[in-house]
Amino acid sequence: MAVIRSASMLPAKREALTLETADGLELVGELALPADREPEATVICVHPLPTHGGMMDSHIFRKAAWRLPALANMAVLRFNTRGTESQQGTSQGAFDNGVGERFDIAAAVEYAEFAELPRVWLVGWSFGTDLTLKYGLEPGVEGAVLLSPPLRYSKEDDLARWAEDGRPLLALIPEQDDYLQYPEAKQRFAAVPQAEIVEIANGSHLWVGKAEEALDRIVGRILPEHAPLPTTWDGPMERGDTSAYANKTVAAFGGFLPKAGGEHSLPKAGEEHGLPKPERD
Repeated sequence: MAVIRSASMLPAKREALTLETADGLELVGELALPADREPEATVICVHPLPTHGGMMDSHIFRKAAWRLPALANMAVLRFNTRGTESQQGTSQGAFDNGVGERFDIAAAVEYAEFAELPRVWLVGWSFGTDLTLKYGLEPGVEGAVLLSPPLRYSKEDDLARWAEDGRPLLALIPEQDDYLQYPEAKQRFAAVPQAEIVEIANGSHLWVGKAEEALDRIVGRILPEHAPLPTTWDGPMERGDTSAYANKTVAAFGGFLPKAGGEHSLPKAGEEHGLPKPERD
């Protein structure tokens, strides 16, 4: 039995794919499936802010694709939103401040439907949570998990639509998140009665050192019989190359920290941000 480490890549069927949006763009993506059986559920990963390095290869989503097909019998669909670059390639178009990205979410969900993937859930992280709240109530989507939601691009009417729809929503709030911490998150998500708000002890917006807990929480909500995930693996295991992402995988608006009293100095859409913080595995 080998210990599963940060760069461990477990067996799966991995296929590069192209998503086509309704407004004519081609997006880079990948689908990872269990190697020898049909998946029981599907997660579509919606990545952090691309202007600060967020992409389909941001560390939690990279690890989801490398582990969850084998450990949780899940399909993992990840993709670069418009204008986003990663080692997998660059999606067409340009970052659109969460507006044109509605077509990107729709294209990913439509692909999952076309491929007959089961029990589709959206998993958004940071900016990806805003896209999930704004555009995630697509037919065929069962629910959503939100990692470090800043509630920046999404507004009260987006929460109201989730409340009215009734689909499950799990928000994971790191204790030391830079933008939205647990007390304020409880207050703001109170508008969604079915939302479950969970504080992640000692966690940060980047989930440094917390990727395994993130994956456990995601699997525990969608396929609880597979959680917590094993920490060892008896079988073939490769080492994924993470060196290409060391200086690129960034998932926060650097330099904008919470003010005393729970107020946040988040920049408005389109404003320049401070230097981003590098992600570490």
